[in-house]
Amino acid sequence: MCDNLCFSKNTSEKGRATVIFSLKNEVGGLVKALKLFQENHINLVHIESRKSKRRNSEFEIFVDCDSDHEQLKEIIQLLRKHVNVVEMDPPDNSCLLEEEIYDLPWFPKKISDLDKCANRVLMYGSDLDADHPVGYQIDNLFCRSCHGLQTVCFCIFKHHGDPIPRIEFTEEEVKTWGVVYRELNKLYPTHACREYLKNLPLLSKYCECREDNIPQLEDVSRFLKERSGFTIRPVAGYLSPRDFLAGLAFRVFHCTQYVRHSSNPLYTPEPDTCHELLGHVPLLAEPSFAQFSQEIGLASLGASDDSVQKLATCYFFTVEFGLCKQEGQLRAYGAGLLSSISELRHALSGNARIMPFDPKVTSKQECMITTFQDVYFVSDSFEEAKVKMREFAKTIKRPFTVRYNPYTQSVDVLKDTPSINNVVEELRHELDIVGDALSRLNKHLGV
Repeated sequence: MCDNLCFSKNTSEKGRATVIFSLKNEVGGLVKALKLFQENHINLVHIESRKSKRRNSEFEIFVDCDSDHEQLKEIIQLLRKHVNVVEMDPPDNSCLLEEEIYDLPWFPKKISDLDKCANRVLMYGSDLDADHPVGYQIDNLFCRSCHGLQTVCFCIFKHHGDPIPRIEFTEEEVKTWGVVYRELNKLYPTHACREYLKNLPLLSKYCECREDNIPQLEDVSRFLKERSGFTIRPVAGYLSPRDFLAGLAFRVFHCTQYVRHSSNPLYTPEPDTCHELLGHVPLLAEPSFAQFSQEIGLASLGASDDSVQKLATCYFFTVEFGLCKQEGQLRAYGAGLLSSISELRHALSGNARIMPFDPKVTSKQECMITTFQDVYFVSDSFEEAKVKMREFAKTIKRPFTVRYNPYTQSVDVLKDTPSINNVVEELRHELDIVGDALSRLNKHLGV
């Protein structure tokens, strides 16, 4: 009869309570459910229905009733005999059905939902401060230049799956790129982490990344897809931290496609093509780093604004300005460092302030956009940073957890027993595969 149940907060003594359950679209289903209220002498004040957002064959029923705590417990127990009950937190007075019931922020559930995020561009000076640590902006002066109109091509890319428009960069842009490329490559052998040095030549091999050629984002996206599952999506301006991090949850990196101004090629406070391609892409091609980036994104889905801000700050001081230790030496893995000649030198000069990466501390640090950072955070490895971020994510208050499904490129919201059981069954199957592989290996080795 009923498939799901949820109820919002009830009151002590006699008071108003709301029960929410879903019904299959069949004759007599609602009558049977409401009869349980009648038999338990619970007065119904208001009934409302809507088509289920989760299953097309069902309807969701909202029932406002006058009930005390004990009566409500009894009716819930009766309904449980006919439904898959959502786990409640706290057990006696709440559970989750839809995020809007509890005023949780909307978040994308499937990769095509990012169409809504990518188009919510916040222009400079309006809804997002210029110094915000996560986001992208097209410089207003640059847009008014003779070649700035090339950025209009972003308007063509509106839906998931659309090919990324190719850009014909001007001679001046290619020259600026060449200066940045040449000077940074002088520093990489002694300043960049080993994972970066391993992947940078692959970018040249598969995407024609050279001193005299700026790679096209479509080629870069295909390259990343094969290496780590990440894809590129162009964006025409600032995205909010929430929308940007949501992209990472689906292994989608929102990326600019314009070149910094030629008057100052060695530094820019804005993320341009040099920053994206030379800073981010080589490490996004590294599976362990890609996983680290995605987990920050997953932790942001449905989180409060304050939590998203903390995650964005952690992202800033790791993915953008992070340092690691390798062979006893400090090395850069942050894209903001790996795309800025001057700040890369400064961060590893021995004069910069260095602290161990601790999300609880890092999340409170002020992000500097127009100057060098006051402090840089160091991790022993990506794996160490990943473990710390996982523990930090557990402290974020959210009435559910999420899991990325790579087969459907969607997010599974784990909020009740059935959804968790589905994950357990998948894990059992994976373990069976591992067990079979070990058994075959042992037979081959004669063990």
